[in-house]
Amino acid sequence: MATTKFHDEETTTVGELPKVGDKLPDFTVVGSDLQEFSLADFSGKKLVLNIFPSLDTGVCATSVRRFNEEAASLEDAAVLGISADLPMAHGRFTDAEGIDNVKTGSVFRSSFGKDYGVTLEGSPLKGLLARTVIVADAEHTITHVELVEEITSEPNYDAALEALQK
Repeated sequence: MATTKFHDEETTTVGELPKVGDKLPDFTVVGSDLQEFSLADFSGKKLVLNIFPSLDTGVCATSVRRFNEEAASLEDAAVLGISADLPMAHGRFTDAEGIDNVKTGSVFRSSFGKDYGVTLEGSPLKGLLARTVIVADAEHTITHVELVEEITSEPNYDAALEALQK
């Protein structure tokens, strides 16, 4: 299990996160159009997986907005925003915020959280996903992993974007 904090209280996840040098585990999540998409849909593209608890929190919403801005200038890369929010919530958020450079996905009928080791085991957020950023190259080999130390903090955007250059 991995360890993070929620309001300075330590909590764990259901498993270990993938490590730099590993291949991304396969996944299938559900887009705001209720259609599933998977890792295979991004063949040959670098990926940023922005994983977070819920779009209904300020920090999560900020991270999606920030990665949306940064993704506009990325070539051969895709940014995915992944949470346990329902697909309809993803759609409302992306429509209201003009998010068009980040593809969002819901894990509501997926084993993503377990497979990536990011589902929270404790805290009031139990069952949601821990704030994590994973970057992979075009062959889907992981070049960067950040489990944010305090869930209420933003990720290190610069480190994630720098990892895309590797």
